[in-house]
Amino acid sequence: MVLDLAVIGTAITLGPLHNSAFILLLAARRGVRLGLAFLLSWLANLVAVIAVVVLLTGGHPPARHTAPSTAALAAKLAIGLGLVVYGARRRRRPHPPHGTPRWAARIDHASWGAAAGLAWLVQPWGLVGAGAATALDADLSGAEDWLALTGFCVLATLSLIVMEMYAVWAPAAAGARLDALRDWLGRHQEQLIVTLSLVVGLWLMGASVYALVT
Repeated sequence: MVLDLAVIGTAITLGPLHNSAFILLLAARRGVRLGLAFLLSWLANLVAVIAVVVLLTGGHPPARHTAPSTAALAAKLAIGLGLVVYGARRRRRPHPPHGTPRWAARIDHASWGAAAGLAWLVQPWGLVGAGAATALDADLSGAEDWLALTGFCVLATLSLIVMEMYAVWAPAAAGARLDALRDWLGRHQEQLIVTLSLVVGLWLMGASVYALVT
C-alpha cells in the first residue's frame, strides 16, 4: 500500500495542469491569499476522500479475495487501464498547446471561493480515486498506515506547498521563476501528461493483477 500511495501521490503532485493554474493564481494581485485558498481546498478534497474510505472500512482493511477487496482491486485496474488508454491516445494525437486560459483575465478580481472551486475542478480525480481504492488496505490500528495516508495527502500537495511558501518568503524572485516554470510546463504539458498517465497506469494495472492472482 505504501509504495502504491507514493507512486500515485508523486504523479498527482507533478501534474502540469493544476500547477500551471496555481502559478497563475499566485501572479494575481492577491496571489498569496488566492493560492492559499486553492491549496487548502485541494488538501481538504484529498483528506475528505481518505476520510470517507476510513469511515467505510472502520480502519480495518477487508480480507483478501473477499468482495470488497476484489472490487477495490478491480477499480484500480480499471483506472490503470483508463490511464494507459488515455496516455496512448494523447501520444498518437497530441493536443495543441493552450495559451493563457480565459479565466486568467479576471483573476485579479477572483474570490477565495473561486480559487477554492478551481482546485476542485483541476484535481486529477482519476488518480485521487486510485489513491482512495489503495487506502482501503489501511489498517489504522497502528501508526504506520496513519503516517502513510498522511504522507499521501502531503505528497500530493507538495508542489503547491513549495510554491506557496516560495511566494511568501521571496515574492520578487518567485514571480519571475514561477512564470518561467509555467512557461516550461506549457511547452512540455503533453509529454508530462502522457508519461505520467502511462507510468502510473501500467503500475496500477501490474499491481492490481498481481494482487488478484496471488
